Amino acid sequence: MSRRIVFLGLMAFAFGAQAQNVLIRNATVHTAGAQGTLQNADVLVQGGIIRAVGRNLANTGNAPVVDAGGKPLTPGLFGGITDIGLEEISAEDSTVDANLNLKTGDSGLIETLRPEFDATRAYNPRSTLLAVARVGGMSFTALNTGGSLLPGQGGVMRLDGGYEPLHRTPFIRIGSSQLNESGSSRAAQFMLLEQAFAEAKMPVAGDPRLLTAAGRNALNVAVLGNRFLVTVNREADIRQALKLSSKTGIRIAIVGGAEAWRLSDELAAAKVPVFLDALDNLPGSFEQIGASEENAARLHRAGVSVSFINGNDASHNARKVRQIAGVAVSNGLPWEAGLAGITSAPAKALGVDSKIGSIEVGKTADLVLWTGDPLDVASTASAMWLAGKNTPLVSRQTLLRDRYLAPESSLPRAYQP
Repeated sequence: MSRRIVFLGLMAFAFGAQAQNVLIRNATVHTAGAQGTLQNADVLVQGGIIRAVGRNLANTGNAPVVDAGGKPLTPGLFGGITDIGLEEISAEDSTVDANLNLKTGDSGLIETLRPEFDATRAYNPRSTLLAVARVGGMSFTALNTGGSLLPGQGGVMRLDGGYEPLHRTPFIRIGSSQLNESGSSRAAQFMLLEQAFAEAKMPVAGDPRLLTAAGRNALNVAVLGNRFLVTVNREADIRQALKLSSKTGIRIAIVGGAEAWRLSDELAAAKVPVFLDALDNLPGSFEQIGASEENAARLHRAGVSVSFINGNDASHNARKVRQIAGVAVSNGLPWEAGLAGITSAPAKALGVDSKIGSIEVGKTADLVLWTGDPLDVASTASAMWLAGKNTPLVSRQTLLRDRYLAPESSLPRAYQP
């Protein structure tokens, strides 16, 4: 066993034995909350919960002290809407559990919508992708699901090795990717969705080819307690999604939203948040002809809550969400809104802001210390605490890197410990 692995193991044990207590002193604390940014500030964590934020805090409980040296301290970052824990290798079907792929009938319409599908049942917190995301400063993600117009539910997962979601996240998918499930027409997509929500409210079951009994129940529960994440890009389709929300009474967020800036005032008035990829700034499809590099800035100016996602290989490259937020800042979004877009804004949109997403008293102490500006790709995470526990920033990739950069020995590389 290498000295590095022994050291990491001892460090993890030592911090774990401290009962999730730590006092971080002399940090530039980007709270992503009401206090904004605090210079030369301290954060006191006891029992995994943030107990105090301010200057010259008393070390009640004699917690271990970490001197941040003035470096930036942020909440743990949002990794985007991903399949982290639901896939290992995206090209190997046996390792991907995010999507429910149902067959269509002779009519070309999907026989049954399955909003009761719960992708979190396949979540594997021992997936190698969790450690990779944590190395990039990511502490939570929203699990994705797809396959139909109403593909079921994901969940908000903290990347701490736990199995249970903090909150459910039901999905709706609209656009060209779902045309095979809607008779090759977007109009049919909205027709089927309206019928499904109307039938869920009926006192007796309707046509089982549309919804199962479990699906009816799942829709009713979701309407009462959760925000639907609507994957859609085209302005016309976003407008119809807003009408669907108004007509059925469901709360929605837009995911993708390449042309969302064209409806910024309407989205702000309806208090609909948007999850977008700031790198989707070219007309890459007929649904994104109006894509703009100023999408995030224009939405923010109108009062829309903006969060960031990686729209390309999100699970294996969650760390790129920092870069995506930085790109939005370079195109007119205020820096504070850029940081909020990967911390407090997604936490609020996903219904978990009472627990995570900002450095505020009473919240779970998911914290990251950075070498520099967290929105600068040249900066890296130097330390992470999940619920106050020091979490080594080690992944399979870093271990392989260190192994093959180690000095030569009498054994070939493959046989070195």
